[in-house]
Amino acid sequence: MSDLTHINEQGRARMVDISGKNETVRTAIAKTSVEVNEEIYHKVTNQEMAKGDVLSVAQVAGIMAAKKTSDWIPMCHPLSLSGVDISFEWEVSETYMLHIEVFVKTKGSTGVEMEALTAASATALTVYDMCKALDKGMVIGPTHLVEKTGGKSGDYRR
Repeated sequence: MSDLTHINEQGRARMVDISGKNETVRTAIAKTSVEVNEEIYHKVTNQEMAKGDVLSVAQVAGIMAAKKTSDWIPMCHPLSLSGVDISFEWEVSETYMLHIEVFVKTKGSTGVEMEALTAASATALTVYDMCKALDKGMVIGPTHLVEKTGGKSGDYRR
């Protein structure tokens, strides 16, 4: 018998049974970034992109991705999310960096780390998609979990 939680007695993948776990309020924050060129920065901030309001579309894409994480990640449980909030901040120095932060919350038997990370990734990918006609050299990442609260394993802060 394996100590791996997602492997059954035959050594095959399984979804963990969470029915015995307590329901608690659980939150997660994930971050990522997209490095863009100066032209994209100006067009996004002035809402002059041909495909529309990049940040609004990316924000909706991230929320949709959080809600559909279990469709993307095979061993994730479908969750009823209490809230998803996505915020953006520009850092302009020698480069033009769009920082994306995602907050996800639920009350349930399993955490929302994957939902936050998936939402951050989908948000960044949507920014890339909406801007790629101007520059395909944008860089996404790093993507990481900042913190999580709730559950048996306790809180985590990077």
